[in-house]
Amino acid sequence: MSTEQILAFAVIGTMMGFFIWDRFRYDVVACTTLVVAVALGLVPADKAFSGFSNDIVIIVGSALVVSAGVARSGIVDAAIKRFFPKLESVRAQMVLLLLTVAVLSAFIKNIGALAIMMPVAFQFSRRSGTSPSIFLMPMAFAALLGGLMTQIGTSPNIVVSQLRHEITGKSFTMFDFMPVGAVLALTGVLFLIVFYRLVPERENQTSSLHETLENSNYATEARVTKQSSFGGKKLSDLLALSGGEVIATGILRGHVRISPFPDVQIREDDVLLLEGSSDALDRVVSQASLALAGRPLAEDGEKNSEIGAIEAVIAHDSFLIGMTARELSIFHGYGVNVIAVSRPGKRTGESMGEMTLRDGDVVVLQGKRNALPGLLQELGCLPLAERQILLGTPRSAAVPLAILVAAMGATALGLAPVGIAFFAAALGMVILRAIPLSEIYRAVDGPILVMLAALIPVSDSLRTTGASDVVAAWLGYVGANLPTYGALALILVTAMLVTPFLNNAATVLVMAPIAASFAANLHYKPEAFLMAVAIGAGCDFLTPIGHQCNTLVFGPGGYRFSDYPRLGLPLSALIVLVSVPTLLVVWPLT
Repeated sequence: MSTEQILAFAVIGTMMGFFIWDRFRYDVVACTTLVVAVALGLVPADKAFSGFSNDIVIIVGSALVVSAGVARSGIVDAAIKRFFPKLESVRAQMVLLLLTVAVLSAFIKNIGALAIMMPVAFQFSRRSGTSPSIFLMPMAFAALLGGLMTQIGTSPNIVVSQLRHEITGKSFTMFDFMPVGAVLALTGVLFLIVFYRLVPERENQTSSLHETLENSNYATEARVTKQSSFGGKKLSDLLALSGGEVIATGILRGHVRISPFPDVQIREDDVLLLEGSSDALDRVVSQASLALAGRPLAEDGEKNSEIGAIEAVIAHDSFLIGMTARELSIFHGYGVNVIAVSRPGKRTGESMGEMTLRDGDVVVLQGKRNALPGLLQELGCLPLAERQILLGTPRSAAVPLAILVAAMGATALGLAPVGIAFFAAALGMVILRAIPLSEIYRAVDGPILVMLAALIPVSDSLRTTGASDVVAAWLGYVGANLPTYGALALILVTAMLVTPFLNNAATVLVMAPIAASFAANLHYKPEAFLMAVAIGAGCDFLTPIGHQCNTLVFGPGGYRFSDYPRLGLPLSALIVLVSVPTLLVVWPLT
């Protein structure tokens, strides 16, 4: 090997060691590695930042925005309540999520299927009281397995189909991948359902304060409108929308206060006094089409999407102290509604009109987005840590769903590359106000994107220095002395090991010619070996950087680099054990 090739292996090996050590944050390790690679001449200076324009970075960032838009719409909550109202068991939730992601991944890009179902996983985690990390990594792996079943499910299948056409004059068809892919997907999903506990429970490091705030209960008022489907139904039916996270402390019917017994029938114009977390209250209010306390803030011709909500604590010198929560002077003077109040350590049981605000109360203020930050200072309120507050925020479920379907359709029909389709979808979410401008960069996980952008030119140094050719020559030497099944397994395992350092499509480009020459030297048909390359390139279960699906869940799941092999290593071994005999049966070598 040349000096450059040795250095390339050494730099990447050292980087992997730091990732596993987990002493420094992953984006810092990746950026440091990039600087070292440039200093050593492995990455040309003019190519150092080429990763920031790579499709992978665009796809991951855009998918996070699209996923946030779908989650914000409330359609996920509605679907769960309608079709799976009593799905409380973690294992039952896992079965539903994994099977759905795997099936969707066969017909749309696997990262798209994962983006659709991630909000569902967060809802399930809240319902079952578990960390989202329990669901997210198995879902990413299920998306990879589901993508193996069709030509369009994952990029390696598309690339290997093109290479087969170049080698044999005939490409793989849409469902040529199904026999082997379906066996692997079913086997892998069953493994994940049984052994998902190998994933350690993690918390997103950036959300610990947010989770603490979620434990606070807010009190609010909501009126039953004509549009509500709960008029004439029992109070218990409406509260079931929250999954037990919201309670009613009273019902105001005209000037009469009614005790909130579960079997009380709700009537139009009833005012419900509700308490619960902001997210749980939002689920009840939005799904039941209730109207929150306060006056309409959008003027004629003004879009509802300009209305937002923010959490704040009443400071000791605020003039709000001693006022009732619905004091009209607040609205007339500032254009703000107080729609919810939290008083630490106390359940109020009062209506908003009776509640007198105190020093230290936490309030949810509703108003125009561009005016709310400045109004806090005038009102004598201190903003809490930024987080998404949906209570009192108007939004539409149809818009983000239509955008997502359009993006998926464009990729499935080959009308647009995945990167363009997802970027356009993310832009559509913004232009059509499915997600406010203020929330876009909260949805995008910056450290993940920086890590990806830094690693792309570093990983490419294996190709530019010829280090990948060294690997190819070694494989040719070792494979020639192995039995057929051993050579097939060697190709598959090598593709699995290479794909974290090259992207999965590049892995196919490097490994497929080697696989074809294997077959030619042994006088065998090349199909089984080409399929082995596609499977290995599409099944990176060992790192968060080998495939966009793994990267997409890395930040939201709060995972460490070393978490992936805990579940991924035994799954990889199982895939190898099942793939080799299945390939030999489905794609005979002679």
